[in-house]
Amino acid sequence: MTMTIMSKRGPTAKAAMGIFDYEFMRNALAASTIVAIVSGTIGYFLVLRGETFAGHALSHVGFAGATGAALLGLAPFVGLTLFTILAGLGIGALGQRANRDVAIGLVLTLSLGLGLLFLHFYTAYAGVATNLLFGNVLGISLETVWVLLGMAVVTLAGLAVISRQLLFASLQPELAEARGVRTGLLTVLFMVIVALATAQAIQIVGVLLVFALMVAPAATALRLTRSFAAGLGLSVVLAVAIAWLSLVLAYFTDWPTSFWITALGGGAYALSHLQTWLAAKRTVHA
Repeated sequence: MTMTIMSKRGPTAKAAMGIFDYEFMRNALAASTIVAIVSGTIGYFLVLRGETFAGHALSHVGFAGATGAALLGLAPFVGLTLFTILAGLGIGALGQRANRDVAIGLVLTLSLGLGLLFLHFYTAYAGVATNLLFGNVLGISLETVWVLLGMAVVTLAGLAVISRQLLFASLQPELAEARGVRTGLLTVLFMVIVALATAQAIQIVGVLLVFALMVAPAATALRLTRSFAAGLGLSVVLAVAIAWLSLVLAYFTDWPTSFWITALGGGAYALSHLQTWLAAKRTVHA
C-alpha cells in the first residue's frame, strides 16, 4: 500500500517530501540501523569462525517457526524467534564441526519443508510467507522498532560477555582448550546469540537473504583489514551504509529494498577482491 502511494506521487513528489517526512521511512531507517549494527557485529564473528552455514540454516528454521506460529494464531515474530533460539541451542550442542555441518544441512531442508506444510494448511498466511522469505522493511511499525532495539541490546550484551574468550577460541581453538576455555559452552552460547541476530535480520531482508546483511559486510571487512578491531568496526560501518543506501535507492526507484541490500553487499565483496588483487599487483611491481 505504501509503495503504491509513493509510486503514484512520482519521483518529483518523493524528492519534495523528503525521506524523513514519511513515518514508514523513519521506522525503516531506525529498524535497518539497529539490525545492521547487530548483523555487522555478529556476522564478523560468524565469518571469523567459519560458521556462516549455521547462520544460513537458522534463518530457514525461523521460517518454519513463523509459519507454525501463524497457523496457531500467534504472532509470526514470536514463533520465528523461539524456533531460531531452540535451533541455535541444538546446533551449538552438536559438538564437532563435521557433525554440525551434516545436521545443519538436514535441519535447513526440513525446516523449509515444515514451513511449506504449515502454509498448505493455512493458505491465508501466504502474504506473511512472502514477507518472511524476502523481507518487508517498509512495513515495520514503531512498536517493532522498539522490540528490535530491545533484542539488539540483549544480543550485543550477550556477545560482550563472551567476546574475549570467543575470540581466543576462534583464533586458537586448541590453545584455548588447553588453557581451560570451555569451547563447547562458548559455541552453544554463540549460536543462541546468532539465532537472536538472525531473527532480527529476517525482519529486514527475509529468510532467503539474511546472508546479504550478516555475511557480506563481515566478509568484505575481513579481506580489507588486518586487526580485529578495525575489521569489526568496518563490518558494522559497511552494514549500516548498505542498509541506508538500499533504503534510499528503494525510495527513489520503487525496487525492493532487499534487492538493493543483496546487490550492494555482493558489490562490496567483489570490490574487496579487486582491491586485494590490485594491491598484490602493486607489490609485485614494486
